[in-house]
Amino acid sequence: MRIKDFISEIILLQLIIWLYLLPMTGCRTEKAHYTIDDFYRIEKIDAHVHINDNTPFFTDQARRVNFKLLTINVDYPDFPLLPVQEKIAQDRMNSDPDLIAFAATFSMTGWDEPDWQKKVLGHLDSMFSAGASAVKVWKNIGMDFRASDGAMVMIDNPRFDAIFAHIREKKIPVIGHMGEPKSCWQPAAEIPIKYIRNYFIDHPQYHMYLHPEMPSYEDQMQVRDNMLEKNRDMEFVGAHLASLEWSVDELARFLDRFPRADVDIAARMGNIQYQSSQNREKVRKFFINYQDRILYGTDLVYSAGMSPSDFISNMNSTWLGDWKYLVTDSLMTTVEFEGKFQGLHLPAAVLDKIYSTNAKRKFTRAWPKN
Repeated sequence: MRIKDFISEIILLQLIIWLYLLPMTGCRTEKAHYTIDDFYRIEKIDAHVHINDNTPFFTDQARRVNFKLLTINVDYPDFPLLPVQEKIAQDRMNSDPDLIAFAATFSMTGWDEPDWQKKVLGHLDSMFSAGASAVKVWKNIGMDFRASDGAMVMIDNPRFDAIFAHIREKKIPVIGHMGEPKSCWQPAAEIPIKYIRNYFIDHPQYHMYLHPEMPSYEDQMQVRDNMLEKNRDMEFVGAHLASLEWSVDELARFLDRFPRADVDIAARMGNIQYQSSQNREKVRKFFINYQDRILYGTDLVYSAGMSPSDFISNMNSTWLGDWKYLVTDSLMTTVEFEGKFQGLHLPAAVLDKIYSTNAKRKFTRAWPKN
């Protein structure tokens, strides 16, 4: 055999071996776009759910379709008491730490007492020791809770400064649900998104159109931004598109102003789809331009007494419907508003960030096998 032929055969053999070993290395040729069927294959994170019952079926179903979950504790009257939520979150995480992470919160009870800050800091440290990956602050601050003198407590109040400073020092992100959708200040009949309209019909105490004495939408956004200005080096996630769900232009301005802030989509996909029914290319451009700043989330809630089969059906339809909108360019409709809209057909590389990479980067203590 000639030396030239021998070398050629060696090169060919090396190529065959490399091609055989390639799948074992974890390397793969990246697809330009995903399909509907890829939903079951691709690792995904729902970074905004509420698991309020200590049964495993939510997590079992998430595992079947390749989802990790961040369950968020909230001081919300519709949910179990905070100690109950905390126990459930810790139990779920300890049972399946590579699938479940949790965000802690703190109570406003005792606000007027001199040792309130000390108690909150102690409680947060206990939650961090238990594995909390984030801290949630909710709309009760600014829309419900009042000090003993009757004044509404807002999120830029100086008494929160030491708490946010402590969270920053621990390098823990804050998830902020400040204010509400802008349509909260409109009559119910004028709210374009069915889910939001029904929420305020069922929860009139939070429907600010009915409470003109309360702070305005602009007030809520201003105090949120005041707080962020005081904490510019704090990692922040604006829950529910930072209550700027009505305008991707406003969202872009917010993200440009606060480089440490990201946003999640939880319970606001209908607003995004509504905007894309009016100007799809603007919405698509926003998702591409800010692909590093958007986290997928749904706000799915499971509590004791719910029908497991009904919940799983709703969970699967929500997850698959969102995937179809973001992945394909199909013409679609929704129960949330009248009219048709076209899917965004985002590149696979963008979807990897929205569905997984961004959450892992933001919540560094979550899902230890990141």
